[in-house]
This record gives sequence, C-alpha cells and structure tokens, in this order.
Amino acid sequence: MDDAYYIRSMSDSPHFRPKRIGFLLFEGITALDVVGPMEAFAAARVARTAVPCYQLVTIGVTTRAVTAESGLVLKPQTSLAQCPRLDTLVVPGGRGLRVPSTNKRVADWIASRAKTTRRIASVCTGIYGLAPTGLLDGKAVTTHWRFAEDVARRFPALKVQANSLFLSAGSVHTSAGITAGIDLCLALIEEDHGRSVALGVARELVMFIKRSGGQEQYSEPLRFQLETTDNLAEIATYIRSHLDHDLSVEALARIACLSYRQFSRRFKAVFNSSPAEYVEAARLGEARARLSETSCNIKKLAESIGFASDDAFRRAFERRFGVSPSGYRSRFGDVRAMEYQS
Repeated sequence: MDDAYYIRSMSDSPHFRPKRIGFLLFEGITALDVVGPMEAFAAARVARTAVPCYQLVTIGVTTRAVTAESGLVLKPQTSLAQCPRLDTLVVPGGRGLRVPSTNKRVADWIASRAKTTRRIASVCTGIYGLAPTGLLDGKAVTTHWRFAEDVARRFPALKVQANSLFLSAGSVHTSAGITAGIDLCLALIEEDHGRSVALGVARELVMFIKRSGGQEQYSEPLRFQLETTDNLAEIATYIRSHLDHDLSVEALARIACLSYRQFSRRFKAVFNSSPAEYVEAARLGEARARLSETSCNIKKLAESIGFASDDAFRRAFERRFGVSPSGYRSRFGDVRAMEYQS
C-alpha cells in the first residue's frame, strides 16, 4: 500500500515527518481500548502549532469491518497483509483476541514485524496477542487486574505485576485497563515529543492528572468503597471533601457515631490502613494532583489540605513520593506554567 495514503499534508512543516502509529482491529475487540489511545495520539500536536505529531492507521486481520464487544462497527484502513511500515504498534484487548485462530494469526504477524517496529504496546488484554510472540519473556508486564492470574498461568515466562497501570520493558510496553492505556500513550507521547506536548494532550482530553505507570490500577477511595458495605464508606467521601478540616481519629469517630476504639478497629479491618494513614494518603494525593494542574504557592497548598505547616507537608510528601513538592511540580507541572516560563 502507498505510504502517501497515510501521510497528512505537512506543507506548513516541510521537514517534519509524523510517526506512524498502527492500531490492530479484530472481531470482538474492546472498542475503548483502541478509540482511547487513538484519540490521545490524534490530539498530540507539535508545540505551538496545529501540526499533528502522528499518522494513525487501523489494521484489520482482513479489510472487512469488525464488530466490537459493544456492537460498534469499525472499518480497518488496511490489513495485516498490506500494512505499511510502522513506528509503533498498539494491540488493543477484547475477547476476540483470545479466539485461538485470531490469536495465532495476530501473534505470528506481530512476531514478523517486531524487528522493523520501533515499539509495540498492548492495552488491557491486548497482552494475549503479545505474549505468544516471546517478546515479553522474562520481562515485567501488566494487564487488567481481572486477567492477571490467567496471563501468569498461561505464560509463566512473563513476570506479571497485577497492580501497575503500565510497564515498559525496552521497546515493549504493557498497560492495564482502558484508561491505563491512555496513560501509557501519554508516556509514549512524552518520550517522543516532550512533557509539554503530553500534558497538552492530557488537558485536551480533560484528564484529571497525568499518572505514572507505578501507580495502582484503582484509587484509594475506589478500593475503600469496593471493600466497604457499611456506613464507613461515607467516611471516604467526607475525608476527600474536607481535607482542610479536623480529620483526627476522634473527629472521624464522632462522624461515624462510633467510639474511638470501635472506629479505629473497624477502619483498620475494612481498609487495612489506620485512619491517620488514610487521611495522609488522601491529602498527599490531592496535593500531587494540584501540583500537576496549578502553580499554587506550596505554603498555601499545605494549609488548604490540612497540614499544620509547609515543612510538615514537604516531609510527608517526600516520604511518600521520594521527591519534594517543588521537584514534583518541576517534573510534572502544569503545561500552561511551562509555556509561560519558556
């Protein structure tokens, strides 16, 4: 197939050639596994211009349209047999990839393309298409937490880490659920074009925060709500919306209408964390989000989330994240602030 078919007009940037990203399509795909990453790459623009950083091409097992698990119909632009050379290949998940005939055909094709493709990434259960190729053997990988045990059993050569959002092992990358696939794409965009472009994409997609791969697949408040069936579940909501209030164990126990000892014991049993540990994690999580999204004063930030002093805040932040608040902001800070400073 003629490469020019995929290349958008670059007349305003004649020396720039966008990287070609291929997205596999197959019957029974999870639509968001492909649509989310495609939108992320499509939103990436060369700094301060409208020039797209990437060409996007969808690749079917054949050129026939496929139906996603949700019923959405997707029409590939090309097929495995006709696919042009790619910079990056993205393998989405979906039950269709676990059909033996489809799985073998996709895995064989990926293996044949590995040497000429700069990097390959899987989203969610897209790892089932990558694992049989041997490209992941001996490497740390992740997938959706619900499938981690099955992947580890089927492919014992893989070092499955069920909690990570995404992991990179050289030229091969794996990610967890749907939104984690977008997190991975942001990391790849940052690798290619820098932090400002990646954060610009995050802003375009209205993402709350650009997350790193080492974070867990679901948040502390969600874990709390999933594991709690009594009125303690409301405490998580209260804590998140009252970070600048008195969140001592005594205060929280009064809100829960329990004694100090009852509340501490039940909280620990339900969430495997003391109330104080949970409150600090909530405050620091909010701090990290604000440091990424705003250029607020650190002292005022510390006060607004309930720390007694900015020194106490700095010590707690560095203890939890291994970097100072100002260091974190300089690395992951707001794209608008960076543009203002440049």
